[in-house]
Amino acid sequence: MTSTHSVCTALFVCLLAVDGAAEEEKWIPIFNGKDLSGWTIKIAKRPLGENFAETFKVEEGILKVGYEGYERFDEQYGHLFTNLAYSHYRLRLEYRFTGSMMADAPKYVNLNSGVMLHAQPPQSMRFDQGFPASLEMQFLADEGKGARSTGNLCTPGTHVEMGGVLVTKHIVKSSAPTFPAEEWVTAEVEVRGHEEIIHRVNGVEVLRYQHPQLDPTNNNAPATDQIEAGGNVKLGYGHIALQAEGQPVWFRKIELMSLEGK
Repeated sequence: MTSTHSVCTALFVCLLAVDGAAEEEKWIPIFNGKDLSGWTIKIAKRPLGENFAETFKVEEGILKVGYEGYERFDEQYGHLFTNLAYSHYRLRLEYRFTGSMMADAPKYVNLNSGVMLHAQPPQSMRFDQGFPASLEMQFLADEGKGARSTGNLCTPGTHVEMGGVLVTKHIVKSSAPTFPAEEWVTAEVEVRGHEEIIHRVNGVEVLRYQHPQLDPTNNNAPATDQIEAGGNVKLGYGHIALQAEGQPVWFRKIELMSLEGK
């Protein structure tokens, strides 16, 4: 009797552990692999919602950023925003670069893309605004010119803190390695409101920072428009946005785990 009771108890505990792990690892797809439902497009110099020249399209479960229909890039930086804003979550996706950058785009966009976090709503962006006020987990690939880490932080109209010190430079490099352009890479970011954000690449932590905030001294649209409209300087939530800045790139397996209340 005791032996049977012990076995049943152990089995019950194991089942609870499995159920708990399943609940803890509940990833929700935010890209359905079929179309752009749940997302809003904003391309600089184009009306809100216009998918100019099919910059964003879905094929075989992959979200593709491409420029086949463009004659010139003409600083038409684009972003694909989630319709919902988020605060505490983990975001996971895979990206892969393909093709060549637009000839008239700035050189820095070569094999360069990213995902914007705590981004301002696309409806609040100016008609010709290139980048939303946000925190970018930057994706880069090997140009054949030496080390080029991916998973860096870029800060359009924003600042962060690291170890209690305010960081005002635009790019903070990560500890990630350099990847070939055609390789699928898994990027993950853990966002805990205004408290802390952690970047991971292929499951390994490569960067963390705290207290994201709008830059009140910024003289361009990303920060000043938000502050003048009554926005909170402390960034604790916002939209997620995938970037289209002149370099073809593919995204897939875009999923989110809520950390609300955790």
